[in-house]
Amino acid sequence: MSAGLLPESRPHAISAGVIWSARSSCRAVSLIAAASLFNLVYVALLCPHDLSPDEAHYWDWSRHPDWCYYSKGPLVAWLIRGSCELFGTTAFAVRLPAVACGGLLLLGLWRLALNAFHSQQLGCQVVLFALTLPPVSAASVLMTIDPPFLACWAWAAAAVQKKRWIAAGALVAIGTLAKYTMLLFPMCIGLLMFARPEWRTRRFIPFLMLSSLGLLPLAVWNATHDWIGVRHLLGHADNGGRAVPWYSPLAFVGGQVGLLLGVWFAAWAWAAWKWRPLNPTPQPPPRSGKGEQIALLWWLSVPVFGVFLLASVRTSGQPNWPAAAWVSGFVLAAGWWLGRKPTHGRAWALTLLLGLALCVFLRWPVLARPALAAVLPAPSEFNPTPVRKLDPTARLSGWKALASAVDRVRLEQKQRTGEDPLIATMAWTACGELGFYCDGHPAVYTFGSAVGDRASQYDLWRPNPVADAQAFAGRTFVYVGDELPAGVFDSLERVEQVTHSENGVPLATWTVWVGRGYRGFDRPSPSRY
Repeated sequence: MSAGLLPESRPHAISAGVIWSARSSCRAVSLIAAASLFNLVYVALLCPHDLSPDEAHYWDWSRHPDWCYYSKGPLVAWLIRGSCELFGTTAFAVRLPAVACGGLLLLGLWRLALNAFHSQQLGCQVVLFALTLPPVSAASVLMTIDPPFLACWAWAAAAVQKKRWIAAGALVAIGTLAKYTMLLFPMCIGLLMFARPEWRTRRFIPFLMLSSLGLLPLAVWNATHDWIGVRHLLGHADNGGRAVPWYSPLAFVGGQVGLLLGVWFAAWAWAAWKWRPLNPTPQPPPRSGKGEQIALLWWLSVPVFGVFLLASVRTSGQPNWPAAAWVSGFVLAAGWWLGRKPTHGRAWALTLLLGLALCVFLRWPVLARPALAAVLPAPSEFNPTPVRKLDPTARLSGWKALASAVDRVRLEQKQRTGEDPLIATMAWTACGELGFYCDGHPAVYTFGSAVGDRASQYDLWRPNPVADAQAFAGRTFVYVGDELPAGVFDSLERVEQVTHSENGVPLATWTVWVGRGYRGFDRPSPSRY
């Protein structure tokens, strides 16, 4: 009789599994939708930050549509321009593409986990823990090159999981327009195919050909601009001519440990070791993960980390450079750690709480700044903003206040002379901020390449006061930065010291000058790329 009941019970079991899977999928998608909606409300109504220097710089790029720019591809500028055309020149419009790309990144992480480990529960857990990672949180609300790049990397990996090589190639091409690091993706896939015969396919050649299309506009643009983008990348290779300290690789690893809250870096390192390709006694994947899928995650993570670890011997770099390693790397770590028997519930909870606390601080730093200021030295003449050493969000504060001060000085000068003065800064990082927040969104120039700063996109736009001094001869500038060498202007007057504080904590300070009778610099050519 039991044998006769078996055919009836099996469909019920299958139905129950399908219902559970659908419910879990719904939970994950609902979580991602809720997080994206919250981020949308945050950037529209709740965000206390001014645009970061990078965001403002890319917005300035978007005012000059092109096929490439000095240091990056055009995708970030195209996305910002499209959003601003729809919603106006506002911080919300600049950051809206980041919210969309952040949601796509979370969806990509979920698909990677689901495809690799065939566990809806693990997929939901990956999304939940990813939401408490500070880099993921920041990339969901700040519009830099990383949000579109990481979204393309995640979905290219998901396409490879399903052997959809045409889609993967297209995503690599698009991602290359955001960040050159996307070129490591085909390299990683080539290594995977060399190590795992089951991944080898004739479709790899069309995949490479389609991937390379993203290089075409970048190559054509660089060829017509003296390969300045390539020279900029080579400048990173030798650390801009500066000496690299012996501990640079240790600092690099320490930065990655911090970004991943320590725990996730340790889980990734452990998983990468246990599932290494040459392991003579490989550990079985947790749950129902397949070896070939684990291999894909491994080869899209460990080699990327290795490339930038080796690069740290020659250059100090930035903490976000190996960000692509943590897309599949985070799924790999989660599959190992969360896929174990549930004996680490307390550690999971503490990791969630730590990540959540850091994300809250980064979004509303006013909650913790007084405590930071209390343990740091008091502001002094030589160190007016000590909190900037521990609070990375201080770079996103005060730009509106500086722009208001510059506008006041501009108005005073115009009332005196009848001529609207030009605006210039010492560093290229401030140009976009003043262009965005000053009245009328004026063009802002930089003297940086003539006073020791590296070259930038502003040196390519012509005319500019460094390369084309004759076009600006005799003009009056409102200038923000340190004192300039004698002879650049007929007269240079310091008119205001702008210090921005929040709740009594000084966060930023700038010096505003008025230079009358511009003459130009003795060294008009940039020396650093």
